[in-house]
This record gives sequence, structure tokens and C-alpha cells, in this order.
Amino acid sequence: MIPARINNQIRKAVYRRDHYRCALCDSPVHIQIHHVIPKGQGGSVTSMHNLITLCQHCHCAVHGVDEHYWSPKEIALACVEYVADYYAPDWWPYNGDGG
Repeated sequence: MIPARINNQIRKAVYRRDHYRCALCDSPVHIQIHHVIPKGQGGSVTSMHNLITLCQHCHCAVHGVDEHYWSPKEIALACVEYVADYYAPDWWPYNGDGG
């Protein structure tokens, strides 16, 4: 696993924005930060436009480890919709976004 390398200021801001809960299921347990668009696909590693809080179960599901409730494709789309709606109409999660 590649470390996220998100600085503490951005990490704390993402947690605050998502109210210290999973953005998808609202769980406050085992919250982690997920990159909506992976770095390998051009996603920014430092922009809040590309970061979302997920609980351990939703984070595992988006990576295809646990498909109990969601398929990886369904949960990935839900992550995109959440962040895109939050930052509409200016959502741009890719590298070089200036955000």
C-alpha cells in the first residue's frame, strides 16, 4: 500500500467537512480518508476535491475487498457523486487543479 501523504491540515479539514463520519453510510467508526480518483489515474493527492471520509467497511468495499453491501463500481460512483455535489459546479479532482 502506498502511503496517502496527506498533510495534517488537509486531513483535519476533510474530517471536519464530512462531520467526522463516513460520507456514505454516516458511521462514525473507523473513519479513513479515501482518494476518489486514484493518483495513478491522475487524481490529486492533496486537493479536498479528491478526498472523502469513509468508514473501514465502505473503504474496503470501494477497493473490492468487501462487497457485502456495495459493489466496488457502485461505491466508487457514490464517492464521486458525494464530492462532485459538495463542490458543484467547480469539482475538479485531477492533478494540477489548483484546489
